Amino acid sequence: MDIQDVLPQDSIPSIDEPSFGASYFGDDDDDVIVVGSDPPRAYPVRILSYHEIVNDVLDGSFHSGTFTSSDASDEQLPIAVTWCPICASGIVYVRAAGGQVLTFGTSGKLADDALVMYDQETESEWKQPLGEAITGPLDGESLPVVPASMMSWHQFREAYPDGIVLQPVYGGERDPREGSPKTAYDMTPYERYESKEAFGLRAMRGEGPERTWDRDDLSAKTTVLGIVHDGDAVGYPLPVIQSEGGVVSDSVGGRSVLIVSSGDNIHAFAHPSGQFEFRDETLYGDGVSWNLATGESSDGRQLTRLPARRLYTFAWQDDRGRDSFYGLD
Repeated sequence: MDIQDVLPQDSIPSIDEPSFGASYFGDDDDDVIVVGSDPPRAYPVRILSYHEIVNDVLDGSFHSGTFTSSDASDEQLPIAVTWCPICASGIVYVRAAGGQVLTFGTSGKLADDALVMYDQETESEWKQPLGEAITGPLDGESLPVVPASMMSWHQFREAYPDGIVLQPVYGGERDPREGSPKTAYDMTPYERYESKEAFGLRAMRGEGPERTWDRDDLSAKTTVLGIVHDGDAVGYPLPVIQSEGGVVSDSVGGRSVLIVSSGDNIHAFAHPSGQFEFRDETLYGDGVSWNLATGESSDGRQLTRLPARRLYTFAWQDDRGRDSFYGLD
């Protein structure tokens, strides 16, 4: 694991007291990370790119049905919504380990070009795509992943008309009151990085070692949805899922999974049995149609969304190995 000191600790400020509202200042096609609380919450990548961590709390109305944590109460679930711009890694964690609730900040370090978080309570450092502590008193501890999805703001508002969205943060170096929030949260440098074939810190900021890529079946920046269960880890590359008609039935660590992609969206659900297929850009299975954004069927049933990690290929391969991808030799 290659660890680099890049910035002072907390120079990229986490959001520790998030506020939410009904309106969003960005574009309709902006990506948002969605957590299915009540009401559902959207965390725009436009804001996350400038803060990277949101320490939040969901109330007892949130039910994932896919994980348990002895460190979280029935009434409240402390979560960290995390985003690494370099590896496009969007993952939501239960921010609790070692019998205590943790508050995460940015360490200013990168591990294999991925965000390294730290917790204020123990000063342990955590590699964001892994969700594991790599140094400190909690070294070796892991954070449970919270089921979440990524979609456009337009798709979120259409699927969840009563949903709420993270609001801009006021104060600090990037105070949106000095201009429009859209100007303060300018995505131009991140879009420029996304458009490059090169990857890593050097491609983002022009500093650090230049990395190479030695495989031709996937590009370094191919989007992958990774699932980890019971010691098994499988990464599902978006183009591989698309090549199979947008629907894949598989098993990870003995758990049956349904991987579905439409456009740039990719989702992971517990497989309810039966055959699924896309027809006219709509998912059908068991005689009904299914809404990918909500996981609901036309007759009122609900797919269970699974904990997953969405990130670039290079970041998944750094942690899980070259042979951890679905559908590739």
